[in-house]
Amino acid sequence: MTNFNIVPDRRKNPNLTKWTWYERDILPMWVADMDFPAPKPILDALRKRLDHGVLGYEIPGKPLQETVAARMERLYKWKVSPEAVLVSPGIVSGFSVAARALCTPKRGVAIQTPVYNEFHEVKNNIGIPQIDIPLVKSVKKNILHYEIDWDLFEARVKKAGIFLLCNPHNPLGIIFSRKDLTRMAEICIKHNVVIVSDEIHSELLLDGNRFTPMAKLSREIEKHVVTLIAPSKTFNVPGLFCGFAVIPNKELREPFEKELHRLRLHVASLGLHAGQVAYSGKCDGWLAELNQYLTANRNFLVEFVTKNMPGVRTTIPSATYLGWLDFTQTGIDGSPYEFFKTKAKVALSEGKIFGKEGAGHVRINFGTSRALLKEGLERMVEAMSQL
Repeated sequence: MTNFNIVPDRRKNPNLTKWTWYERDILPMWVADMDFPAPKPILDALRKRLDHGVLGYEIPGKPLQETVAARMERLYKWKVSPEAVLVSPGIVSGFSVAARALCTPKRGVAIQTPVYNEFHEVKNNIGIPQIDIPLVKSVKKNILHYEIDWDLFEARVKKAGIFLLCNPHNPLGIIFSRKDLTRMAEICIKHNVVIVSDEIHSELLLDGNRFTPMAKLSREIEKHVVTLIAPSKTFNVPGLFCGFAVIPNKELREPFEKELHRLRLHVASLGLHAGQVAYSGKCDGWLAELNQYLTANRNFLVEFVTKNMPGVRTTIPSATYLGWLDFTQTGIDGSPYEFFKTKAKVALSEGKIFGKEGAGHVRINFGTSRALLKEGLERMVEAMSQL
């Protein structure tokens, strides 16, 4: 059994990290990496490569592609050929490559806001329009819910070259239903819009939830989807920068692969070895324990907010280790991110970076020990008591 209540000291690093970005007295609960060591099989594989001593050039081999394809079949009964698996330095590189390959100056990228801040950078990095399709927020007691406005979705997505889907959703923690995924896909296909599905959090499933990749819904839908996955969030190895694009349709895969090569987007050798072990199945026992711990942390977060933070609304994420808190009804003047950084010495993620709908909100990372999560929340309550 893994003891997730014990986390290493991450401040002993000369480079900027989640724990050294801010001053030493600030508790970091912002960027989306966890405080837990990677699973032992990955660490053992990396030590083996270091003990070998030669860190020469490496390019992805067919065994890695076969491992990724086998995992898709094992998890989802989704049969893809190894040739459909391309390797990139991560999800952000993946959807940036897709935008370069598949968008035009007139047909840009459609996103469902509020959404992962890097989605908002595509328009700037590629020089294409961004089409926002806000999700509709509702509140029951203090629990936030978000749904799709279907008329708005169709009216706006048809103007795009790609629809950049975040599923499970960051920062809202939504796992979109098969029904909603199918309807989104049908609308996109109708208007000749390629779906680029960021599924990086697809194995961080709380409450024993299940996940279905967009491309697995049907062979017809599969033809219109670029699926982006990575072991980085699931097994906490984001610093190794290894991700995968699964693109069964050769007509989509070829321009994507050409752009990868043109930009020389290589993955470091240690990232390739970590990816191989992560998707081999050797770490799945660790992952099952992790998801149980994250579910308990999610429950602790929601219960704590409900009992101790009057006026604060929260999501109940179905996946990820990210919570979304709404402080618009609490009387905090200005940005809650700035308020808690200054008054509570807790660094959260500023809600506005996820889109204008995020004003007055913050994202909180509960991928840490229960003790650190409790300390951060208690600091926030103390700061709010001074209002």
